[in-house]
Amino acid sequence: MMAFAFYLFAVLACVAGFMVVISKNPVHSVLWLILTFLCASGLFVLAGAEFVAMLLIIVYVGAVAVLFLFVVMMLDVDFAELKGELARFLPLGLVIAAVLLTVLGMSFAGWQIAPGAADQLAAPIPADMGNTNSIATVLYDRYFLAFQLAGLILLVAMIGAIVLTIRHRRDIKRQNVLKQMWTDPAKQLELRDVKPGQGL
Repeated sequence: MMAFAFYLFAVLACVAGFMVVISKNPVHSVLWLILTFLCASGLFVLAGAEFVAMLLIIVYVGAVAVLFLFVVMMLDVDFAELKGELARFLPLGLVIAAVLLTVLGMSFAGWQIAPGAADQLAAPIPADMGNTNSIATVLYDRYFLAFQLAGLILLVAMIGAIVLTIRHRRDIKRQNVLKQMWTDPAKQLELRDVKPGQGL
């Protein structure tokens, strides 16, 4: 049953990943991407990494992929223009694909299993050490400095992206909250005695 589930998830992940690339409709591509993430999370569950599987579903399926779906559906995508761009860059894409396939072929051709790897994979996980505890031990103990530096780099990148993309337009009337809060009501309200039949 485990072997059947593994091959089922693996084949579905490969097929869904291929459909992400060849789908003509961006919405369909995002849906295939969600299926790919779900199959990958199933493979993680079979490998005993339930925590990583749940992170994949919550973060990528529940947030990133759904965000992609909303953005793609809200944008007015010109499919004819997309096809024209695809035809223009098709030779370059084929060259890059050939290079990647060559590199993957060379990697798999020289693949060697490290001595003792099979014994380590077959070794049972201690009852008091789950995969969540193992990941936390590695991240916050052995690689604590690298983990904090990675978070700092992401923070700097986010601030840089906001600074580079923000545009202040002076022709737009903006709300000044502090000015509204500090406004004196006595100076803003004026009572006038309007005579009947006359305007202001």
